[in-house]
Amino acid sequence: MPLDLTRSREFSAKVIDWIRGKGRVLIMAHDNPDPDSLAAATALRHLLQVTLGIEATVAFGGIIGRGENRQMVKELEIKAFPIHTLDLNQFNVVCMVDTQPGTGNNSFPADRPVHLVIDHHPPRATCDACPWVDIREDYGASATILYEYLVAQKVSIGTKLATILFYAIKSETQDLGREWCRADREAYLQLLPLVNNRILFNITQSKVPREYFSAFNKAISTAVIYDGVLVFNLFDIHHPDIVAEMADFLMRTEGIDVVLGMGCYNGDAVLSFRTLSHEIYAGEVMRAVVEGLGTAGGHGMIAGGQVPGLAKGRQVQEQLAHTLTRRLLERLGRSLDAPVPLLSSSEEDAADS
Repeated sequence: MPLDLTRSREFSAKVIDWIRGKGRVLIMAHDNPDPDSLAAATALRHLLQVTLGIEATVAFGGIIGRGENRQMVKELEIKAFPIHTLDLNQFNVVCMVDTQPGTGNNSFPADRPVHLVIDHHPPRATCDACPWVDIREDYGASATILYEYLVAQKVSIGTKLATILFYAIKSETQDLGREWCRADREAYLQLLPLVNNRILFNITQSKVPREYFSAFNKAISTAVIYDGVLVFNLFDIHHPDIVAEMADFLMRTEGIDVVLGMGCYNGDAVLSFRTLSHEIYAGEVMRAVVEGLGTAGGHGMIAGGQVPGLAKGRQVQEQLAHTLTRRLLERLGRSLDAPVPLLSSSEEDAADS
């Protein structure tokens, strides 16, 4: 569908009027926020600042770990604060973007009310208690929804905001190659002339630490293939985003239509799921795979999950990987028999020489 400016104009106008005069506003991104979550939060903050004169606060849990995301925050001067540094009692209005209450991927306390949810993931029942909800599952990025709000309310979009919105849509849809709709494409094309190309280059070509490359080595060396499904385990990781990045990387393996990756960050398992099949709904599959162990969610072709509170030790992580792999293969109707390493022993020896 094209940009739905009528819907966005009506909804955003009602929300702006409702927020007016209520005091301080908190905008909650999901944990370890990606460009889409940060862009949507920044755009909502700009919308409230221009229309109401409110200096809303953007918050997140976890860390901003991926090199491109850290560079984006630096280059575009994104103001976002770790949630543990804030006094939540000071905020009278709570908004969530690119996440929803009770999904397990944000650090906002479950016992506190959430007033506004803007997202493009499948709706959860927890949103029923929120007075304002705009969830568009067919959109490829939450940033596109916020772009519509800005256009519909005739709010000017400066170069830096245009760049973060563009980069969010670009990264979330992989340059309009994955799970996009006409609205994403229109927003992408309309934002492109406003983008600062130097900043965009600096983000996409950001420098990374040496341990970043060790993740590739670990992902490749641990990768095992079961009947078209590739599973890898990074074990202990420096930041959660690396699992999704390695999943995207290994999705290019010939003959593979499903990838499940995992790693352990601060005692919690971080999971990433990718598929090329339109017959596999990634979000539903991941929720089934982690049922009783953790939480998960996602779209048709990409999903993520968390299993909190792992005991220390590599053996615990290996056992969890075995359990999740078995559950995934059973769910997909794939065979557990005859797993094959991505690299043969001779290939590993050649790589080490």
